[in-house]
Amino acid sequence: MKLSRRDCLVHSSWTTGALAVTASAVPAGFTLAGETNDAASVSHHPAKAKRVIFLFMHGGPSHVDTFDYKPRLIADNGKDLPFDLPPQISAKPTLLASPWKWSQHGEAGLWATDLLPEMSKHLDSLCVIRSMHTRGQSHGQAVGMVNTGSDNFVRPSVGAWVSYALGSAHPDLPAHVAIAPATAHGGPRNYGAAFLPAKHQATVIGKNGKIGDGKIAYLDSAQDHQFALVNRLNRAHAEVSGRDRSTDGAIEAVDLANRMRGAAPEVMDLSKETQTTKELYGIGDKATDSFGRSCLMARRLAEAGVRFITVSSGQVWDQHGNLKKGHDKNAATTDKPIAGLIADLQQRGLWEDTLIVWGGEFGRTPVVQGSNGRDHNPQGFSMVLGGGGVRGGMTYGETDEFGYYAVRDRVHMHDLHATILHQLGIDHERLTYRYAGRDFRLTDVHGRIVEEILNG
Repeated sequence: MKLSRRDCLVHSSWTTGALAVTASAVPAGFTLAGETNDAASVSHHPAKAKRVIFLFMHGGPSHVDTFDYKPRLIADNGKDLPFDLPPQISAKPTLLASPWKWSQHGEAGLWATDLLPEMSKHLDSLCVIRSMHTRGQSHGQAVGMVNTGSDNFVRPSVGAWVSYALGSAHPDLPAHVAIAPATAHGGPRNYGAAFLPAKHQATVIGKNGKIGDGKIAYLDSAQDHQFALVNRLNRAHAEVSGRDRSTDGAIEAVDLANRMRGAAPEVMDLSKETQTTKELYGIGDKATDSFGRSCLMARRLAEAGVRFITVSSGQVWDQHGNLKKGHDKNAATTDKPIAGLIADLQQRGLWEDTLIVWGGEFGRTPVVQGSNGRDHNPQGFSMVLGGGGVRGGMTYGETDEFGYYAVRDRVHMHDLHATILHQLGIDHERLTYRYAGRDFRLTDVHGRIVEEILNG
């Protein structure tokens, strides 16, 4: 292709004016969102779940104060831990019993404290994995592990892998959405696409645990001529440089952004919900309004065909001090909306094919930090799953009698990711992408499916 002087000027402006136009015309995250599937295989086996909602409790809620009942910890409160602390722990070796009361719930009799009373009402529908363990003593490492499967390298997020494998179930909506993600501890890396085609990064709504106005940045202000210009520049660039996955992803992302102007506003309009539904999520109450809107938005997006939705609570569960006050505040913000989401999915017939995952990047120590806090604990903690073919009313695995180390039926973060993909009909060992001379996968060279918690 021969370029005129005018063409040369247009292409030379790509790094300045054209990029500015792209930034203003395309909503944040759109360069990675899209419904087109370019994976080697769409599905490897029949799926039990069509979609995933990950309720990310950023900061690390304490498992020994929520769902991992430890009578020995209660009995030995104030005594020294009878074994050495793991490295890089600044906590004292003094045991700290939970300040909340424990009781059994439902027909299955699962244990929980009164910290999360609304979620506890649904324990017969939920599975508590009490033997999670992961890599990363710091937030940055552990947040990377739960969201991308890597504690130190930039890798595609779980949602990006799902988008790559399955695409969106709606022609005009992305497959992957992040609601109110944190800007700290990796920020966009945690919902990014890394070396996967750019279209698989999440479309972002809000930030830092707040949904804001519930709209996608720039979508309302985008004009037809802006999309047309960006498309012309992208396609001209492809003609000169040749087609590749990166360029194709950019072109498809802009096309999707344009189409979303018609589909997204209706799907994201919470005013269409009844007052009864809004109250179910705690919308209208000061403590629960923002997170309630995030959870309701997640349900609407899931119902519309989005495959993977992360709902972030914000960086709030990190109580190195003032455990009681901090966890009480966090629970008051999230407990009712999550219970509302569970009930809403069930009454709408979406529960059986929607997999929900609740948890943080790690748990907390059973020993005290300072006078009344808990340090990070990646050695053993809990995560809660429900719907999507997961057995309800059960616990799986155990930590030691104080709740420090996962000791029986241990589940690594790679195992959790393998199980999530399995429920979506994806074999984690076969979902690969060739980059830098080798095949990469979400679970690297690890991962087993936790079949014991699955129906059928």
